[in-house]
Amino acid sequence: MNYNKAAFLASYGLASQLPAADRPEIVFSGRSNVGKSSLINKLCNRKNLARVSATPGKTATINYYTLDYAYLVDLPGYGFARVSRSERQRWDDLINRYFEQPNRRQLLLQLLDSRHEPSADDCMMMEYLRHHSIPFVVVLTKSDKLNKTQSAAATAHFLELCAPYGCKGIILTSAQKGTGIEELKACIEPFAAQENAE
Repeated sequence: MNYNKAAFLASYGLASQLPAADRPEIVFSGRSNVGKSSLINKLCNRKNLARVSATPGKTATINYYTLDYAYLVDLPGYGFARVSRSERQRWDDLINRYFEQPNRRQLLLQLLDSRHEPSADDCMMMEYLRHHSIPFVVVLTKSDKLNKTQSAAATAHFLELCAPYGCKGIILTSAQKGTGIEELKACIEPFAAQENAE
C-alpha cells in the first residue's frame, strides 16, 4: 500500500451522511487526545493529513481517508466530559450507526495510552467490540514516554487486560519516534488485501 498517497476524503457528523461500505476499512478508535490523528499522520508519513489538536474532544466527526483500495476511518474520541448531553448523544448515535451498517469489513485499532490503565470508557468500548464480534488490535500510544523495561511491562500488562475482550494482539507505538509503524503496516496490509480480494 502506498501510504504517501493517502488523502482526506470527507468528515461526517451525522449517521445519514456515512458512505456505503464498499471497501475494507481500517478504523482508529480511542479516547480523546490518545493520539489517533498523530498516529495516522505518522503511518502515512504526512504532517497534516489528519488534524492534530491539543484540545480534547476536537474531533466530533467520523473522518475518512482514502488509502489505495481501503479507507482509514478516524472515529470521534470518547470520554471527554466537557461536551453537552445532546452532543454526546449525537456522538453515540453516529458511532452506533457506523458499526451497524451492513457489509462493513473492518479492522479496528483500539488506541490506549501506554502510560495509564485503561479507563472505564476504554473498557466499555472494548466490551462493545466484544459484544458485536468486531475484531480489534490494541495499539499502545506514546511509548516514547517509557523506557525499554517499562515498554515491555506495558505490552505484557495490556495483553493480559485486553485478552478477555477478544483483543487480537498488541502493538506498541510512538508517533514521535516512529516506533511500531512497520508492525502496524504488517497488521493492516494482509487484512486490507484479503478483504479487497473477496
